[in-house]
Amino acid sequence: MIKFGKVIVMTVALSGAGIALAAAATVTNGDGSAQTIVVTEGASKQELVIAPGETVSFCPSGCFVTMPNGDREALNGGEAVTISGGQAKIK
Repeated sequence: MIKFGKVIVMTVALSGAGIALAAAATVTNGDGSAQTIVVTEGASKQELVIAPGETVSFCPSGCFVTMPNGDREALNGGEAVTISGGQAKIK
């Protein structure tokens, strides 16, 4: 019976982790050249270089993103961003 309880706790913990990963925003680069976005989460800022055709997950719990054309957007996590012609579209 104790082993069964551990399995349930582990399953619930892993399910929660899956939910957190599913909530991350994604960015897909539809351009023919690499594009760079700047992601700011709290006091941390990092540049993400996205290769042509690549999709990257980021921003699991909210962030600000500076797009390739300089536009700045607030994301909650879960959004799908597509870059085309240096412009970003958020869904």
